[in-house]
Amino acid sequence: MSRLQRLTHFYDRGAELLAAWLGPTALLLMRLWVAIAFWQAGVVKFDDPIGTHYLFHEEYHVPLLPPDTAAFLGTWIELIVPWLLGFGLAGRLTALLLFAHNAIAVISYPDLWPHGFWTGLFNTSDFADHKSWALMLLAVIAWGPGRWSLDAVLRPYWMAKATR
Repeated sequence: MSRLQRLTHFYDRGAELLAAWLGPTALLLMRLWVAIAFWQAGVVKFDDPIGTHYLFHEEYHVPLLPPDTAAFLGTWIELIVPWLLGFGLAGRLTALLLFAHNAIAVISYPDLWPHGFWTGLFNTSDFADHKSWALMLLAVIAWGPGRWSLDAVLRPYWMAKATR
């Protein structure tokens, strides 16, 4: 084996090992980042029911839901679903649910886009957190929660049970 072949083999093997570690790590970090952000928002809503009532009656304009129902659902989604996402349990489904929740939050709170909805979409100073969370959630929806998730741990059990 020539020196160039050994170097190429070493490079290829290193790239494979890095990819095997980097992908699952990135998915784990994205899941945790989004989960913590949503859970903290839920804790704030839970700790201040009067403020939450005010927000959903005066500030947020959730389509198709009465304010009290929207407040209840929003709070509990933000308190429960992030744990599922963080642990990677039903990862794609929980990411999809939080993605929809995030989209509803953006639509329901016009102060996030003071220069107009479409202008705000491309203005990095307006609702940047929501756009970042949406992209991270899309990655989990596309590639799943990754190797470091309960889904990956439970997959062999589910597969064995499915073949019986």
